[in-house]
Amino acid sequence: MTNFNMLKIENLQATINNKDILLKGINLSINKGEVHAIMGKNGSGKSTLAKVIAGHPKYNVIEGKILLNQQDITYEEATMRSHRGIFLAFQYPVEIPGVNNIDFLRLAYNSNRKANQDEELDPLSFFELISTKSKKIEMQSHFLNRNVNEGFSGGEKKKNEILQMNLLNSQLAILDEIDSGLDIDALKIIAEEINRFKTKCNSILIITHYQRLLEYIVPDYIHIMEQGRIVYTGNSEIAGKLEKYGYEYVNRI
Repeated sequence: MTNFNMLKIENLQATINNKDILLKGINLSINKGEVHAIMGKNGSGKSTLAKVIAGHPKYNVIEGKILLNQQDITYEEATMRSHRGIFLAFQYPVEIPGVNNIDFLRLAYNSNRKANQDEELDPLSFFELISTKSKKIEMQSHFLNRNVNEGFSGGEKKKNEILQMNLLNSQLAILDEIDSGLDIDALKIIAEEINRFKTKCNSILIITHYQRLLEYIVPDYIHIMEQGRIVYTGNSEIAGKLEKYGYEYVNRI
């Protein structure tokens, strides 16, 4: 099968509030059907890169390009990027008091469908769809009727993120430390759902500190970040080396 480029980042440099330069010339290429992982110490720029790709307004690109399906999205708003198929699962999903979870999910789903000129689903049809999807990740139905992430445990919040990813049928799913706060059973369930989500037509970018997630979701490539740069790219075996020797191992390669 011939791979086609999903995401291409060229010499990406970005700041926060036009002050500190946090990304210092990132080059990254992800093909359709591939799973990539980014690892690195705290403060190396992993979450910043995820947010810049997703179009977080707090960050400013000062040089370089972000291409999705060969279309330049470098300066597009986050909403437009979402409609194009970018999904970001946050490291710390926020609580939204007063907003019912199922209403939030339905509005997000129908907003994307409308932007892509697809027919919107009525509440009853959507309830049938979301009920089926939530059962797959073993999310109890009462979480759909609660406010978004309000009172959810860390693992429940992460399940809600995976539910959104699956629901929106994202082309590029960026998962920022989706494994944090999960016990081993929840980790396995979420990993299984991510593996089911993966197809030859979409791409997944995983940001993680730990090898354990990558034992269940085997990436095609692992990139190591340090001080706003990708300093090493290797295959899935590098995760085991990092677990054993730490990030100093990369400096010895």
